[in-house]
Amino acid sequence: MKVLLSGGTGFAGQAITNLLTEQQHDVYILTRNPDKYKSKPHVHYVEWLKDSSAPEETLPSIDAVVNLAGESINNGRWNDDQKKRIYESRMEATDEILRIIRTLDSTPSVLVNASAVGYYPPSETKIYTEQSMESGNGFLSKTVVDWEKKAMLAQDEGVRVACARFGIILGKESGALPSMALPYKLMAGGTVGTGKQWLSWVHYEDAARAVLYAIENEQMEGPYNVTAPNPMRMKEFGETLAKVLHRPHWIPAPSFALKAALGDKSALVLEGQKVLPKVLEEKGFDYHYPTLHEALKNIYS
Repeated sequence: MKVLLSGGTGFAGQAITNLLTEQQHDVYILTRNPDKYKSKPHVHYVEWLKDSSAPEETLPSIDAVVNLAGESINNGRWNDDQKKRIYESRMEATDEILRIIRTLDSTPSVLVNASAVGYYPPSETKIYTEQSMESGNGFLSKTVVDWEKKAMLAQDEGVRVACARFGIILGKESGALPSMALPYKLMAGGTVGTGKQWLSWVHYEDAARAVLYAIENEQMEGPYNVTAPNPMRMKEFGETLAKVLHRPHWIPAPSFALKAALGDKSALVLEGQKVLPKVLEEKGFDYHYPTLHEALKNIYS
């Protein structure tokens, strides 16, 4: 299988690339700077999003497209300019993915487009599945809603579209976990905010496997939650992390301090949703790391 991948040099993209190449699939990674990377077996780098780039002219027949591209939400403090980059980068990249799909000689069978559990409104009491139609009113919710709507336009070209609503992807070197673990490693970890907010998480290997699952299973269409089946409240998450790292859980990080330090970005850790992966479970997806303790033990083994 030949897979076209945008955002392939990021944290989730690398995990997906590794999984695909382990199974002998060919991955064509779209990047602004292909010369920065050295091609290796089954991995090819293709220039895009530059004035002179026309990736469709050099691509072979593509079976599947995975679109993860967009400005990281973890880069710097959120201000109006940063929010604009986060939003517009996703719209621009998805527009370009749609253009490439339309111009390829052979239409790919499926587009798996990144999304996020930020689609759902923050709540300490509600449980969300893919059948939950309510979306939030904040910046991240608007971004995710518009991102999914744009990706679904690929259906007009006869492409099956699955929108992967990722939870917090856990990995040792990248993503949110290193910054969450750092206070514990410094013997200063504790409850973040009230501790009652939900954290819907997923091990990076299961996240990659869930993307491949959507590629390979024709019944996977529309939004699906890429989260482990056992979300945790932030207090329990911290306590579990402390236990795995053999560190104390004792110094709290109060909400007012995080809001002062992070501004609107503090919503990433002070607000949350209890999100369950109903579609994946109903379609028979098998989690390698269904519980947080199993996931963290593997990551820090």
